[in-house]
Amino acid sequence: MTWLHLILFAFASFRLTRLIVFDKITGFIRYPFHKEVEEVDDAGNVEVYIEMKGTGLRAWIGELLSCYWCTGVWCTAFLYGAWLIWPTGVEPLIVILAIAGMAGIIEVFVSRFIE
Repeated sequence: MTWLHLILFAFASFRLTRLIVFDKITGFIRYPFHKEVEEVDDAGNVEVYIEMKGTGLRAWIGELLSCYWCTGVWCTAFLYGAWLIWPTGVEPLIVILAIAGMAGIIEVFVSRFIE
């Protein structure tokens, strides 16, 4: 593995993990395991938190999907394993996720420091 591969995997894993844990487009993956609960505090602010549905394996998967670090390990293992098995087929996915991850990080810096 080269340094370029390592950097691509880092950004790709970052983006895939955020996609699964936070993005609305993948809410259908989390829905069977999470229940979103909204509470209004004394100041009128709405706070949203999640509760795990079910017990046993269902609750365990819910915990996994709510933990950025845990999901990140599995996303990285998936990407790396897929790349080992079929590098030519998986590299475009890794590059796309890496570019999207870099773009997301750039957007955070631009929105915080330039505006």
